[in-house]
Amino acid sequence: MAHFDERSGIVPCKTEWGSWWQTLDEIYIEVDTGREISAKSVKCDIKAKQIKVVVNGETLIDGTLFEAVHPDDSTWTVEDKRFLRICLSKSLTTADHCWKSLLLNQYETDALTYDEMQKKLTLQRFQLENPGFDFSGASMSGNYQGGGPQFS
Repeated sequence: MAHFDERSGIVPCKTEWGSWWQTLDEIYIEVDTGREISAKSVKCDIKAKQIKVVVNGETLIDGTLFEAVHPDDSTWTVEDKRFLRICLSKSLTTADHCWKSLLLNQYETDALTYDEMQKKLTLQRFQLENPGFDFSGASMSGNYQGGGPQFS
């Protein structure tokens, strides 16, 4: 069976170093370094409320996370000798804990992207609560922040 994200896609927030997106349980960060890197050139320090990412001596991400994560359950990998992929395990894993930004006051989503992220997390929650149904083709209309979803 395909994973929810494989069927429904992701809602990324673009940044100068790549993008980040989220599911109910995790935050995904993809850093495009633009050059060849190795795992030895990466320093990724993940704490409950802090993250610092340094590649080849250059600090790319450094600050307070929007919400707490489980550092011991978070991972990072180098892929294709160019991409750094980080997976942060959220401490709070309900649809109402949709991150508006990756870090406090940094890498914030615009209103439309945030609305789409909230819709996606709500659909994912409904999928988990109703495992026999396929919500990947479902859509919600209207402004989600204005009072909840309306299915179509």
